[in-house]
Amino acid sequence: MGDVFGNPLAMEGLVAFLGLWIFGGDKRCKRVHLPRIRAMAVGSALSALFVMTALPHPRTAHRAVHGPARDVTPESPTGHAAPGFAIASLLTPFFLRGGRRRRRDRPDPTGYRSLGGRVANPASGTSSSPPSRREARKETAVSEESVLLGIALVVALAAACQILAGKLRIPALILLLPVGFAAGAMTDVIHPDQLIGEYFSALVSLSVAVILYDAGLGLDLSNLAGSTRAVVGRLLLFGVAFTFLAVCAVGPALFSMSLRVAAMVGMILVVSGPTVVGPLLQYVRPTDKVRRLLIWEGTLTDPIGAILGAIVFHAVATTHQIDIGRGYQIGQFLISMAVGIIGGSVGVALLWLTLRVLRLGEALGTLAQLATVITVSAGCDIVRDDTGLIAAIVTGMAAANIRGFDMPARRPFFETLVQLIIGLLFISIAASVTPASLTPVLLPTLVLVAFLVLVVRPLVAFTATMGKDMTLGERAFAGWMAPRGIVAASTAAAFAASLVELGLRGASKILPITFLVIVSTVVLYALTAGPVARRFGVATPNRTRPLLVGGAPWVIALGLALRSAGLDVQMWAGTDEERERIKAAGIELARGDLLATATNPRARLEGVNAVFLLTDDDDFNALASVLVEGNVEGPVYRVGPPHQSHGAVAPYTGGALLFGGSLVRHVLAARYGQGARFLVQPVSDPIPPGHETLFVVRDDGRLEPLDEALTVTPQAGDFVVLFGPVQSPPA
Repeated sequence: MGDVFGNPLAMEGLVAFLGLWIFGGDKRCKRVHLPRIRAMAVGSALSALFVMTALPHPRTAHRAVHGPARDVTPESPTGHAAPGFAIASLLTPFFLRGGRRRRRDRPDPTGYRSLGGRVANPASGTSSSPPSRREARKETAVSEESVLLGIALVVALAAACQILAGKLRIPALILLLPVGFAAGAMTDVIHPDQLIGEYFSALVSLSVAVILYDAGLGLDLSNLAGSTRAVVGRLLLFGVAFTFLAVCAVGPALFSMSLRVAAMVGMILVVSGPTVVGPLLQYVRPTDKVRRLLIWEGTLTDPIGAILGAIVFHAVATTHQIDIGRGYQIGQFLISMAVGIIGGSVGVALLWLTLRVLRLGEALGTLAQLATVITVSAGCDIVRDDTGLIAAIVTGMAAANIRGFDMPARRPFFETLVQLIIGLLFISIAASVTPASLTPVLLPTLVLVAFLVLVVRPLVAFTATMGKDMTLGERAFAGWMAPRGIVAASTAAAFAASLVELGLRGASKILPITFLVIVSTVVLYALTAGPVARRFGVATPNRTRPLLVGGAPWVIALGLALRSAGLDVQMWAGTDEERERIKAAGIELARGDLLATATNPRARLEGVNAVFLLTDDDDFNALASVLVEGNVEGPVYRVGPPHQSHGAVAPYTGGALLFGGSLVRHVLAARYGQGARFLVQPVSDPIPPGHETLFVVRDDGRLEPLDEALTVTPQAGDFVVLFGPVQSPPA
């Protein structure tokens, strides 16, 4: 019963508590309201305990094609989300405390928390200057202990959300934004205005530049060719234009704001971002064509949207009308692009100096990359607003595509740093939104989200892909994937307070609207992207797609056995004789440069999620296992060398070995030459005498090899691949 009612019960308790707390503050006096929310928090905790007790334990991870620590992809990204809601319900009472002092940046119950030291009242649309530092110290002293506690809490929440999201196999944004919002409303210490002050927007800009540089390193220009380039260009053009015009059309009526403010909101919401699209596509696993389109669109639209946002901001802040269509503003956009490209060129030169001329190692090279991105982005932003994002992504793309840099496909430290930055930014920005500011815009924002998701995005996708080599399902899925991410949040945080200071009607609603749009789109697409991809036929089946490297007779026979078990097998061999044998056997022959691609530190191997190195050269197998690992989505195995081998590399190299210690390469080849054969049969059938189990093919198509470190337990519906005994010669 727990797996059926766990999610609804946990969500009911948590939502009921948040609803009473957020929307009940102005219904009763504090003496009545505070005991009520405390009682509701206790009830939520008890409900959470019940849910945690009723929930079944998640399935243990199998060492399958997705690596040793990955589990089976669930039907929905939120398939095990109930423990997360339950834990959140358990934690909510500990954030509550009585006698809280009023924050200096919340002058009344309907106040709008400021960024950068500005205080605004959304009811009147006016703003007042913050108190002086001496007055601020008298009113609320921000001690060093409070700052340390705030920084520690932000880091802890960011890390906890990302760890929990990884365990639940859901995008981290689903947890980061609600947790940051709740923590910011429940405690005083994590608000960025108190931790950093008016320079928070500058820190956000540099942080986003690091994120976009990392995204640029993953963009291979060889994948942006032919129709793909045209479709990405159309998606950028139509996506920006249609979204901006749509929000300008409905924004004033929905939110009672001026057209200038609606234009600002429209330009903020045109961006998507790799920080959101990438994790969603990782869970959905669509076809390579669709994945490349959406990754390119999400990565390139961020800096373009940020620059256009800065241009619109200056247009609405300095005039009484929207004049972004004039030639002057187009010229401003081109100047910004030129500044960003020049800055990116300087960044590429600095990287070439540090990584190629000085030949820094991995640790110092990572440090040089980080320093280069921050320096170049800051310099461009000083010259012209938001051009640092263009410089960052140009630097990343150039480093990923210029021969000689050889950027590795996996950068553990840099990836960890980017994940931490994403968590810190979302927690901090979400903490800047007050519950009171969400109440008046909640329903209108949901209407806006429905309009963007059901009308605008499908129109953009079908217009951009018209006449291109894409199936109807691929076009439809592209029309169902436009979540908003960190650049939308950072742009809103940077510009909202300034527009409030100018007294523009509805300016105080920019950040709450953006926050709700981000949360709504991320949750909606996370819940529906998987089923939609399967419905449109663009989801890659969760089956093993092995690559067998080698062309010996026993390797070809193994490939035929795996294919008979229902797997899509590819083979690669180095010599023409072996390649001809593979073709004669009817097995798909991988292209000649596939293994070179797999060993390229800048490349990721597509269409394959497991590699088995089975050549007659043990040293080659050992070296290739080290080079290929990390460049393929899944495990890399090699056949074991002879026990008394004197090879240069193979006896001393780690990595996963197939079939345990007895079935090494020369034993397999000798036994096959003496008549031993591979046999595939259901696990329910008794194993014939003298046969050894090599693989288990799960009912859903996952291939699990037996190795020295793991014992695989077959289950009902599985198949096993056996290796028979040597055939005795006839008498």
